[in-house]
Amino acid sequence: MTSPVPTFSHALVTRDDRGIYTLQIHDAKSLNILATPVTLSLIEAARWIAAQDDARAVVIRGAGDKAFVGGANIYEMAELDPQGARVFITRLRDLCDAVAAIPVPTIARLPGFCLGVGMELAAACDIRLASADAVFGMPEVRVGIPSVIHAVLFPAIIGQGPTNWLLLTGDTVDANQAAQWGFVEFVSETGGLDALVERTAASIAASGPRAVRAQKGLLRYWSESTAQAGLDRSVAVFGDAYTTDEPRRYMAPFLDRKKRQEAR
Repeated sequence: MTSPVPTFSHALVTRDDRGIYTLQIHDAKSLNILATPVTLSLIEAARWIAAQDDARAVVIRGAGDKAFVGGANIYEMAELDPQGARVFITRLRDLCDAVAAIPVPTIARLPGFCLGVGMELAAACDIRLASADAVFGMPEVRVGIPSVIHAVLFPAIIGQGPTNWLLLTGDTVDANQAAQWGFVEFVSETGGLDALVERTAASIAASGPRAVRAQKGLLRYWSESTAQAGLDRSVAVFGDAYTTDEPRRYMAPFLDRKKRQEAR
């Protein structure tokens, strides 16, 4: 039985009949700026989604197409002292961690501006899909602070050189450059992003739900383990797949098709 979707102050959660959830920034400033109340609401919503057994995939998006996330709230940051700065950035870390901990694939929908913590939040997602008009950057040094938290993932995603350029210059790049670096998987024509997101989410929803969750868990383990430990875990996870009837059910259509072809 599926749980009723709660109401969150700055996050709009929806769910379709395939188990595809959407987590949308709601009632935030223009460009989906992350002030503390927005951040806390998104953390709460992401953790709720993570606990839903019927979830098959999650789309993370901003409101509208002007931005995914245009950054953290500069007016709030301007008033911080050292202790307040640590609290502020820890909340943003908690948001990225909450999204990364969702046990099903997360898809970042990236139109318009994706700046600062927006890139960090996108990096915490499994798949990143951008519109041709998207703009990416890490402008923190331009306002006197370093880029931190989930920017630590950038070298593994785009390489050390591009990471150095982004974080040390504060300049921006377009969607095509972000794709060449490997930060985004695909770039759609302007206006075609929703169709690209839907095709991706539909492919995930059509796959074995237990297998997809296991695969996401393995991908995360591989990124943090040695190759040998990853191989050992892979063998165990593959065997565990056969403790349910999911392999049999999902293989049956392929086997039936082969039987029909042989019978002709």
